[in-house]
Amino acid sequence: MIGGVCGGVAEYFGWDVNIVRLATVAGTVLTGGTVVLIYLAALMLMPLPS
Repeated sequence: MIGGVCGGVAEYFGWDVNIVRLATVAGTVLTGGTVVLIYLAALMLMPLPS
């Protein structure tokens, strides 16, 4: 919802966006924030929608 990263990942793999978002939140909590760094990197690397 913030940068569209979870939506983009879900669309690319054909997954439900809510599952990807829940996995992102769970991963952030379980890894102590490492997933936030991965999210930010993906936000900078993924192309913007046209």
